[in-house]
Amino acid sequence: MELKLNEFARAINSVGNNVTILGRGEPGIGKSSVLKTLAKLRPDFDTAYVDCTLLDLGDIALPYVIDTDGGKATKFAPNARFKLDTGRPALVMLDELTKASHSVKNALLTLLQERRIGDSYLHHDSIVFATGNLDGDGVGDSLQAHARNRMCIVTIAKPTATEWAGWAMENDINPLVIAFVTQYPQVLQSYKDAGDDNPYIFNPKMHQAGAFVTPRSLEQASHIIDNTGVLGSAATIAMLAGVVGAAAALDMAAFMAIANELPSWAAITSAPAAATVPANTMARAILVYSAVCIITADTLPAWMVYCQRLDLEWQAVFASQVLRGPAKTVATNSRDFLMWCAKNSWAVC
Repeated sequence: MELKLNEFARAINSVGNNVTILGRGEPGIGKSSVLKTLAKLRPDFDTAYVDCTLLDLGDIALPYVIDTDGGKATKFAPNARFKLDTGRPALVMLDELTKASHSVKNALLTLLQERRIGDSYLHHDSIVFATGNLDGDGVGDSLQAHARNRMCIVTIAKPTATEWAGWAMENDINPLVIAFVTQYPQVLQSYKDAGDDNPYIFNPKMHQAGAFVTPRSLEQASHIIDNTGVLGSAATIAMLAGVVGAAAALDMAAFMAIANELPSWAAITSAPAAATVPANTMARAILVYSAVCIITADTLPAWMVYCQRLDLEWQAVFASQVLRGPAKTVATNSRDFLMWCAKNSWAVC
């Protein structure tokens, strides 16, 4: 059984102060982003991001000597990165715990179960959770039985193209990247469901020396495409290949070439009945997902005129996606949009 990322975050938020949950999943699917999600849910908590791959024993706690009635004794002072010294509740994320050295894993056992390092305890409301990759990913993850028994270990599902697109629209991802993923949903296929012929994804069964597509690398691709005007076409494509692999970079380049020939947003909103309507499927995808991301109360009436010149299929895509995106309130307050929904309610899911 697998949890979606939002279910993983909800589980941590619900029981994470008493149960340490370790979420394991394929590389780059967004496990680390859960800390940001939890920080929004718990704004009064300190946040502690701990990359366990970088830790040595001395990075967890250091000894110091105190005077006692009988002489001297040694105590251990925890590293400030764990937020045990603030007096406030904390969100402690042990990222890549399953890649840590055995000695570091053992030293963290008291934090996993007792919320303690040495003699210092976290605030009683604090939440501790961990992430790692799957054993089958072949990237150096392991966990011994005594450590497993201190945690609730769950598997995190790789987001589907539809799930990722919903997240992307709320997080300023370039519309071209969103349109690309919706037209090529196989770029987010799990290697557990794929054969050996998917050139886009990470697959531990295949020898892969280059980059591949993940939610993490798609976000990097978005930043690159945002700066195409500065980078130039050749550099943009080369850099895309460096983050999502050659196959995806070439397909994105085709999207970029089509995007350059589309009517501008200004042309669409100023003359919606006259602006060019592209026949190409990829072009329509780019237009629709761009509109979902940038629509405003002022531009929605004109867009609805233009949108209804597209096939009903694309009108429905816009309607269903805008209701999932950041402009949901704009759409539901629009007379033009509501009239379209009343006429085509069967097409809105």
